[in-house]
Amino acid sequence: MYVDLFEKKRFKVNLHTHTSLSDGRRSPSEALRLYREHGYDAVALTDHWVWTENAEAEGITVLSGIEYNCGGSDGRDGVFHIVGIGCTSAPAATKSMGAQELIDAIHAAGGLAVLAHPAWSLNTHDQILPLEGVDATEIYNTTSGLHHSRRPDASLIVDMLGARGRFYPLIADDDTHYYDGDECKSFIMVRAEDASTESLTEAIAAGDFYASQGPEVHLKKEGDEYVAYTSPCASIVFLSNLVWSRRAFEGEGLTEARYKPREGERYLRVEVTDADGKRAWTNILPL
Repeated sequence: MYVDLFEKKRFKVNLHTHTSLSDGRRSPSEALRLYREHGYDAVALTDHWVWTENAEAEGITVLSGIEYNCGGSDGRDGVFHIVGIGCTSAPAATKSMGAQELIDAIHAAGGLAVLAHPAWSLNTHDQILPLEGVDATEIYNTTSGLHHSRRPDASLIVDMLGARGRFYPLIADDDTHYYDGDECKSFIMVRAEDASTESLTEAIAAGDFYASQGPEVHLKKEGDEYVAYTSPCASIVFLSNLVWSRRAFEGEGLTEARYKPREGERYLRVEVTDADGKRAWTNILPL
């Protein structure tokens, strides 16, 4: 458990983890111990087509999880990977289902449906917008920046969706497979009363978290301004549907930046980078 800048309890969570139950290179027990040793409070085990239920194991909270895929490998045709989090039973999903059917199956099992690594999958906004019930998406996916993937950052897709009025909660996670650099890097910091599966799942469903690789970041409205409060960082950037505005701040040890929205801005989100190049992202705040 951590305490944030506003003295609120936060829990460090990775929502996308693979083990030897599918194509991960560590056993579930090894993976859980590794994340616990790196200060994580909870992990979702999301093996491909293998559902893991809520549990407490190896001194860490295990959130139920699974990852489904459909659409093959050609981004032109629509490649979708959907992660199910917090299901209370195994979703009734089959490999013949499309993305919408998989989302519906996750919801029917009481879970949250996360659109995984849209940048790696080359998902376009035209492919994503018809999907109903997406509960969140990954703005950053660690393993998608390594080896042969090299498309970890979905910021452009998130802002193209935001320009069209679609605002998803934004998750950073590892999608751990190799355990050679894709582990214990990206996470969400969840505001909750405790690290129980019930409390964490409820807070994640409410979007009560920020995504990070290390820095802390919060976005608040104060009068006619929006204020970013951060741990010391090198840059603070306000992002919106407008393509140009004076909204980037750079310096040493920045801990605050203020921005007054321009006419026509329909949402704001903040991305920060610290002196070591580690980043953090707020969720989108509609204006």
